[in-house]
Amino acid sequence: MQAQKVLIAVGVSMLLVAGCESQRPPAEPVAVPQPDNTIEGKVVGDDRTAMEAAIDVGPAPAPAETHDEGGPHLAANAPESYVVKHGDTLWGIAKVFLRDPWYWPEIWQVNPQIQNPHLIYPGDTLRLVYIDGKPRIVVQRGDEARVMARVRSQPLESAVTTIPYETIAAFMSKPSVLDGNEIKHAAYVMASLDDHAAIAEGNTIYARGFGTPAQIGMRYNIVRVGDPLRDPDDNEVLGYDGVFTGAGRVTRLGDPVTLIMTQSNRESETGDKVLPSNVDVELDFVPSSPKTKINGRIMAVSDGVTVIGQYEVVVINRGARDGLVPGNVLAVFQAGEVVKDEAKHGFLSGTSKAFEQKVRLPDERNGTFLVFKTFDRMSFGLIMEAKNLIRVADRVENP
Repeated sequence: MQAQKVLIAVGVSMLLVAGCESQRPPAEPVAVPQPDNTIEGKVVGDDRTAMEAAIDVGPAPAPAETHDEGGPHLAANAPESYVVKHGDTLWGIAKVFLRDPWYWPEIWQVNPQIQNPHLIYPGDTLRLVYIDGKPRIVVQRGDEARVMARVRSQPLESAVTTIPYETIAAFMSKPSVLDGNEIKHAAYVMASLDDHAAIAEGNTIYARGFGTPAQIGMRYNIVRVGDPLRDPDDNEVLGYDGVFTGAGRVTRLGDPVTLIMTQSNRESETGDKVLPSNVDVELDFVPSSPKTKINGRIMAVSDGVTVIGQYEVVVINRGARDGLVPGNVLAVFQAGEVVKDEAKHGFLSGTSKAFEQKVRLPDERNGTFLVFKTFDRMSFGLIMEAKNLIRVADRVENP
């Protein structure tokens, strides 16, 4: 009986409290401070990164002969705003907004309050606006970006890069193309412990010729100088194939430096070059069209393949002395085939095939190439778009 009274009392109390709450006026909303020029962004379509969305859209169509005046043209489905995500690249973001991504600098609106307007971080919101009737992209920093900018001494570790970092790192960490100066100033394998004729994993090697002092624990690649790479236009040697044989770690300083082989892809030998394994490439550039007229050819591709697809690293026979800089974009053209004109015309009908003419078909645009490292007479770059298979000796020129 006593328990029932307690339960009834508790129930009545709860009803009274509820009634009081229902009679209270609704609380005033708390004002949340907003930054100036607030942009309400949204993720476009789904959870794909900008690069993934760009891949799904496919390469930009080749400009027709009657193409209108050059300049930025918006992509068919350009969004009003886009929130930058982890895994994005500047190329992919530019392709979300533009038909031709290399016009990105022309629509990028420099925000005075942003210290380095070229750096974009996950969490930032990009918005498409019109200023004086022309399309522009403005950015508002996200909370995540502001925090990372404060706590990181090297913002590029978290900033969006122009092209996929992993692809470039894989190529540069195991060089397959060597510049002449790089070979000239590289350290070399002088000998091995117990005088191994063929050096393999676990062996100790001795190296000399380090331009930059080695440090204990530093990792180096062992690379053999292979066949020369010749300019297809004048047959001059521009570089050499680099054959990755293995990697080693410094265990003792001095002259010579002592390393232990930690990886062996093939047998290393005395005379092989010892190169740092760090990736010496700046990736904070923006896509741009060359300021000079470029007309070159693809002369090599990583891993020695001859048929090239999207995101393959290739080497062209034009470099810094031709005006190329990292970030420059070039169009790739497939050479037109030479075919016989077998059509019969008037009195030639039924005559011998000796009268048939050979006609060279026009070159067709086949892809897009972006430079990420230049030397004097050659450049490394990435195939960003491939409409069809691209081959060594295909032509590159201004887009």
